[in-house]
Amino acid sequence: MSRSARPATARAAVTTHLTARQKLATRLAVSGQYGYRSALRPLLFRLDPEQAHGLALRLLALVQRTPGLCSLLRWLFLAPAPELVVTLGGLTFPNPVGVAAGLDKNGLAPAALTALGFGHVEVGTVTPAPQAGNPRPRLFRLPEDRALINRLGFPNDGVEAVARRLRSVRLAPARLGLNIGKGRETPLERAAEDYLLLLERLFDRADYIVLNVSSPNTPDLRQLQARQWLDPLLQALQARNRALAAARGRPPRPLFLKIAPDLTPADLEAIVAAALAHDLNGLIATNTTVRRPWLQSPARRETGGLSGHPLRETATALVRRLYRLTEGRLPIIGVGGILSPEDALERIRAGASLVQVYTGLVYEGPFLGWLIAQGVRAHLHRTGLPHVADLVGQDV
Repeated sequence: MSRSARPATARAAVTTHLTARQKLATRLAVSGQYGYRSALRPLLFRLDPEQAHGLALRLLALVQRTPGLCSLLRWLFLAPAPELVVTLGGLTFPNPVGVAAGLDKNGLAPAALTALGFGHVEVGTVTPAPQAGNPRPRLFRLPEDRALINRLGFPNDGVEAVARRLRSVRLAPARLGLNIGKGRETPLERAAEDYLLLLERLFDRADYIVLNVSSPNTPDLRQLQARQWLDPLLQALQARNRALAAARGRPPRPLFLKIAPDLTPADLEAIVAAALAHDLNGLIATNTTVRRPWLQSPARRETGGLSGHPLRETATALVRRLYRLTEGRLPIIGVGGILSPEDALERIRAGASLVQVYTGLVYEGPFLGWLIAQGVRAHLHRTGLPHVADLVGQDV
């Protein structure tokens, strides 16, 4: 198939049963994806990966600051689609596709991201104090594998700066998540203090909170997934969550736990037991992996967490295992290696109620969220299923 024919073919695959507004959005999204792949991505890939990331965020922040532009984009790309609405943790999401933590660490452009069609954006990881992260270079593209390796180490502006920046941000109907982690220098014995401080400072900014205990790039952080650390941490956080909620006369914030893909079956069972015992609202599976499947790119030997296409099968298998372990009682947000509507459908059928993308945006462009959502919608119409919830766990 010629390159010129691809946008029309892709557009035809997702425009069935769409309103005029949604058809216009799809035409723009498909053309934008084609333009990104053919013109913009080659230019960005000439830059250092972290420079390209910073440039993309500055452009998104400019969109967010331009009067009326976010509203227009939201009108186009968050057009109502009742069959895609997801209710999870007491929250309603306009569609099941979100932006994973790591893309917008400091809350610079969450409104612009949702205006591109994402049903939620997860900001962070945020730590109590500002920190620079690990030495550069620390972000690497693996284009032959459609993957990234990062060893960033939670570089961010700190909780006070992020909380101030998010004070006036409104994403409705989309949702805002805040991903939180302990400081690099905080010993495990005092990690709970960091998470409690972060919960307090961000309670009034977030729709939901994610506990990041699974990044491979902060020393000892993954040890917090063991029950000897996890149980007291979750107990303390839920107690503080309920106290903050009571003081404000509102429900507690939904709490999610983000886990690693490199866990043993016994580790996974222990985490599920802890999550259920402490009434968590769900699990996010998964973070990046320290394992190295067969890779082609020269950067494959870099240390850090691997994300993107090589993680897809591992992440899908983990979601399926979690869904079986919990018997569907604990919602799952699936992330890792989602670069297409087909990848998202696979993850939802494995048991994920929501999905998130990050590396996929690097390779497929800013309209990936809209195209995934409409791909899911088209699948529902083809199969005669009334709602995306009917797909969750279908393969399990």
